[in-house]
Amino acid sequence: MVITGASRGIGAATARLAAARGYAVCVNYLKNRAAADGVVAEIESNGGQAIAVAADVAAESEVVRLFEAVDRQLGTLTALVNNAGMLETQMRVDEMDAARLGRIFAANVTSCFLCAREAVRRMSSKYGGSGGAIVNVSSAASRLGSAGEYVDYAASKGAVDTLTIGLAREVATEGIRVNAVRPASSIRHTRQRRRTRAGRPRQGVRADEARRARRGSRHCDPVAAVGRGLLCNRHVHRPGRRQMIPAARSDERLKPLLSLRRI
Repeated sequence: MVITGASRGIGAATARLAAARGYAVCVNYLKNRAAADGVVAEIESNGGQAIAVAADVAAESEVVRLFEAVDRQLGTLTALVNNAGMLETQMRVDEMDAARLGRIFAANVTSCFLCAREAVRRMSSKYGGSGGAIVNVSSAASRLGSAGEYVDYAASKGAVDTLTIGLAREVATEGIRVNAVRPASSIRHTRQRRRTRAGRPRQGVRADEARRARRGSRHCDPVAAVGRGLLCNRHVHRPGRRQMIPAARSDERLKPLLSLRRI
């Protein structure tokens, strides 16, 4: 399994859970090698198999190198989680420039297309593969628009939703399932570290922290759990499904999500 942006947050949680279910995991990261190595060490300490591979998944040559490393070190690819992404400082559309838009769409959209392409070339029966699954991590922002904050980010996640639907239909008869998960509230570390110019946490960050404080520290990442549920071979899902996930759930409430069936 390849998980992009897996050194922390949703990606790291997905990597741990996938390894616990028996997957050999590639922990992709951009710069934070120490964090990626930490995820790999944790997986290996629990008896799993994992490697860490640095690659900018917005760059085609690096995506090709990433998947070739997986071919050499882990063998046959059966799953991809397109998790890598970014957002920038809160800003209205009339304040954005082309450079910002280019960065957002390269990281959030181009990366998903390139990684999906490489995964399909390995998993599709058209290319002699034995099938597999792709899960794209989208966002509730794709429906809500994030007005006054991150319309560019929201638009990029809308593109991820469209990719999910279109690709699912393209490869449904080739043994590949394509689905997406949408966090209802951002829990990415990228957003948690964002600050206003005055140095205060943003409103959304304060709200996320308050919710976690009310629920207590013991919780399981719901996006990682549902991502694993969608990848699980024993379950059948409608191609192109996009699952809305609340920001946090207890372990007990996650159990039904891990046994979702066709709807």
